[in-house]
Amino acid sequence: MSRQSFTLANQNDEWLKQQVANEKFTSKSEVVNYLIKQARVREEYHNYVQMKIDRGLKSSFSTKTKEELLTEIKSRLNV
Repeated sequence: MSRQSFTLANQNDEWLKQQVANEKFTSKSEVVNYLIKQARVREEYHNYVQMKIDRGLKSSFSTKTKEELLTEIKSRLNV
């Protein structure tokens, strides 16, 4: 494991201490690692959703409105 040194704002340091004091985590390092893992999971999900959106935008879906599509379908069905 790599060792890091960084400075925290007082509010953030107090929050970290609270997490350890409430026995949710055993150390401030554990809290930071958990938060980084959560951020990575969120980023992976965001990238997945963005990929799906991009794929959908590149597909051949129509840019016509619902009304235009309905009119076109009805005309093809001779309704």
